[in-house]
Amino acid sequence: MTAGVDCRTDQVGQKPCQSKHLTGLPDGAEEEPGLKIADAASSVTIRFTLVRLELNWFLPSRVSLSFLATIVLTASALSESAVPVSKPLTIASPAIVIGFVGGFVRYNNIHHGPVQLAQRIRGSAPKDTYVQVFENRHRRSAYKTILRVLDTNHDGTLSPQEKKDARIVLFGHSWGASAVVLLARDLQRDGIPVRLTAQVDSVAKLWQNDAIIPGNVAEAVNYFQPHGFIHGRSRITAADPSRTQILGNYLFDYKKDPIECSGTSWWDRVFTPGHMESECDARLWSRVEDLVWQSLGVSSGTTSINLPASSVYPGR
Repeated sequence: MTAGVDCRTDQVGQKPCQSKHLTGLPDGAEEEPGLKIADAASSVTIRFTLVRLELNWFLPSRVSLSFLATIVLTASALSESAVPVSKPLTIASPAIVIGFVGGFVRYNNIHHGPVQLAQRIRGSAPKDTYVQVFENRHRRSAYKTILRVLDTNHDGTLSPQEKKDARIVLFGHSWGASAVVLLARDLQRDGIPVRLTAQVDSVAKLWQNDAIIPGNVAEAVNYFQPHGFIHGRSRITAADPSRTQILGNYLFDYKKDPIECSGTSWWDRVFTPGHMESECDARLWSRVEDLVWQSLGVSSGTTSINLPASSVYPGR
């Protein structure tokens, strides 16, 4: 017990009984008058000061965060606006090589020059090159095929760019050579260019004109032989010489230089030997092949055959 303090009595003139330990004072220390009030005021002052400090720190921080957030959002918006709008991918137009067989020959008859040439081109051309042989009476099918192949984005309509990018080569024999010119005219009506037309012993049907090459053709060449019941057109001309270059009208005389042909009919051997030989002449079709590669910008492995000057009929 603490001396001098009676916790059981409360005598007049004495201070109320209170444990010194409850006041927080050490043993032997006297509690000064007015200490509790001062302590309370100090406590309130300290707490108010701390609150002010917290507010002074927190409010600028909120302002700083808001400012930083504004900078970040603005930078993000600027970066998004700086990103270029992606354009639709354009696919390069494949090269298109179309051949036509003559007469009533089937499109896959391997004994005929156009079919053999198409096979050689298909075996050596870049993978995306489209090569196909048609029967001359199926010109409309060839036309639709060209439109389909040119439609690289498959939207059912040819854009000006898809037409401009066209790389088309047409070749044919006999009625098939005439079909080449008519197909070029079909493409001209659609504004589609043709890089090369090659006619071999071209024979037109009664209602056809295979002599005048339309202006959408860049280059045209004509090979013919003059003998027999059926013989090819000796001369082609350009409808617009400023747009079409006639490479030449080339004469092949098989009476002077006959060609052995295999797989032909007796009718051809008897009545149209020259026309038949023009279809199986490896020299002639080798020249056509060279022109196809040159037109497509591809180097071929074949050797060009130089014809004598007397065999060339100027195409101007």
